[in-house]
Amino acid sequence: MVSALALAFYLTKTSEAEDIFIPVLNIKRSDLPLRGDNVFFLQEVKIPEPALIFRDEIDLLALHQAGQLTLILVDHHILPKSDAALEEAVAEVLDHRPIEQKYCPPCHVSVELVGSCATLVTERILQGAPETLDRQTAALLHGTIILDCVNMDTNIGKATPKDSKYVEELEALFPDLPRRKDIFDSLQKAKFDVSGLTTEQMLRKDQKTIYRQGTKVAISAIYMDLEAFLQRTDLFTDLSAFCHDHSYDALIAMTIFFNTDNEPVRQLAIFCPHEALRMTICGVLERSTSPPLKLTPFPSTSPNLQAYRQGNTQVSRKKLLPVLQEALSEYLDSAKMASGQSEVAVGMSREQVDKELDKASNSLISGLSQDEEDPPLPPTPMNSLVDECPLDQGLPKFSAEAVFEKCSQISLSQSARACPSNK
Repeated sequence: MVSALALAFYLTKTSEAEDIFIPVLNIKRSDLPLRGDNVFFLQEVKIPEPALIFRDEIDLLALHQAGQLTLILVDHHILPKSDAALEEAVAEVLDHRPIEQKYCPPCHVSVELVGSCATLVTERILQGAPETLDRQTAALLHGTIILDCVNMDTNIGKATPKDSKYVEELEALFPDLPRRKDIFDSLQKAKFDVSGLTTEQMLRKDQKTIYRQGTKVAISAIYMDLEAFLQRTDLFTDLSAFCHDHSYDALIAMTIFFNTDNEPVRQLAIFCPHEALRMTICGVLERSTSPPLKLTPFPSTSPNLQAYRQGNTQVSRKKLLPVLQEALSEYLDSAKMASGQSEVAVGMSREQVDKELDKASNSLISGLSQDEEDPPLPPTPMNSLVDECPLDQGLPKFSAEAVFEKCSQISLSQSARACPSNK
């Protein structure tokens, strides 16, 4: 958000052309409350929300079709499939993440692996026309770099020398900027503040999705005590509506908060109206040894929800995802086996059918954690309380069958590109 606002401001001040530079925030306006740090920061620097333009308020495709659109992507470089028609309008990319060449638009790409994209925008302004920088824009850039770089903490290692350099330059130009610790603490607090959010907004605030063969599971981070969350008014009605509206077969709520000793506390809730799927997920989580979750069940007032205290607080959402993938695979394998057995069950005893189902339950296949609808997104920033480095468990494990299947898909895809249809 800050990168788009600051870069558009700079281009407006320095461009000799008659172009209009519009910072478009790439979310719906209704989703802004989910970004508590953004809302807080806008209020702090006195930028009124009505002055902002959100993605659902501007028809980029119509502008492109009229030949009136040029796009600059900041702080990301991947267009979702729904925006594929806009790729030829992308003139530049300014990002601080490793480039996914497969998905990056063919244009001028400026990428440097710094802690914050706001650092690269600051560099462009100070090297190009430093006289255009006002205190309001400087405060936006300064606070964003500090938040992204975890208060420039050298022990965490998110900040690079360039991040530190431009934070210092901004502070030299505007000595009355807030103290680093003050702005970091206030933004971090706002980032994880869920007071005032509806249940649906809390679930969508920090959500991942895993999808396999038509079964879709949401994993939402909730920044409060699970027991307090479960006491929300009309909670189970809201959970049912959330799953129905978004076509989720199950919902995993992964809560995190800090106790009075400032120690992290993690809890899990599995909400799923489908008993077989819910029991499979719970069984796999309870049996997990890699990683061990050390789950302790506690009571729930709904038969569709199972709640746990998570004894191993080192298991983040990224570490939990492979376990949930196994659960989905086990459930789907069992369902397939049950479907196949129903056709021949006339000649088999109940004991034989149960044995085959047990055999299917033990067949675990690595699942895909990425919904195929969009290309994979860049890693979550390391300052998240929920997620850690995507490779902190080592490289992904693939079975021979999964590799063979992927190679077959690539071959089919290449054949399709070589022989385009007439449609």
